[in-house]
Amino acid sequence: MRLYINVDHVATVREARRTVEPDPVEAALLCERAGADGITVHLREDRRHINDGDVRRLASAITTVLNLELANAPDILGIAAELRPYQATFVPERRAEITTEGGLPLGKDAAADRRLAGGIARLRDAGIRVSLFVDPTPAAVEASAAVKADAVELHTGPFSHAFPDAAAEVERLATAARLAAEAGLAVHAGHGLTATNVGAVVAIPEVEEVSIGHTIISRAIMVGIERAVAEMRAAIGAARV
Repeated sequence: MRLYINVDHVATVREARRTVEPDPVEAALLCERAGADGITVHLREDRRHINDGDVRRLASAITTVLNLELANAPDILGIAAELRPYQATFVPERRAEITTEGGLPLGKDAAADRRLAGGIARLRDAGIRVSLFVDPTPAAVEASAAVKADAVELHTGPFSHAFPDAAAEVERLATAARLAAEAGLAVHAGHGLTATNVGAVVAIPEVEEVSIGHTIISRAIMVGIERAVAEMRAAIGAARV
């Protein structure tokens, strides 16, 4: 089970004062030292937290792998194609949202799906593994396979909001994970996961990767980022066994 740590909100704290600290690259290196298998960052179109320089420094500094979350925007596609992170995860993006609020609206706009397929092809041609952040529905999984993604990241927000009374959401996730694996897609999960609720998600056999950020940075304020990562690693390990 791979654990990717999202360090976006280290940059969020930095941007609150428009200064140079805390440094998301330094945080990423500490996360790796504590057992992270990869680092995730979201380069938003409005650059509200992570910026171009952060991504370039991360690409050269980390010793695990970089998962770059991005919208299907030409300038950000260009940065991804240039830097060639191990993985790119397409996510929906709305300027007014505080954080990503749902999966990609696949299957609802044929022209948008064609544009996304073009973005996926561009990144795959550059040797980048491509994942899509999607809602855990059969339709989203089917559409992801149709545009030739390598993986899906199942949106766990509704599960996290419902927890601990989340049996129905776990079933939705499990069904989508099974269908994705049957379609030849790798299965990831993320959004709102914590050390308390992550066990139910990583217990789904097809899930091979989780990307977790906000709870790690929140916990780090109290106990330090290395301990926060280690605690999450332990919670995942206990559930997966």
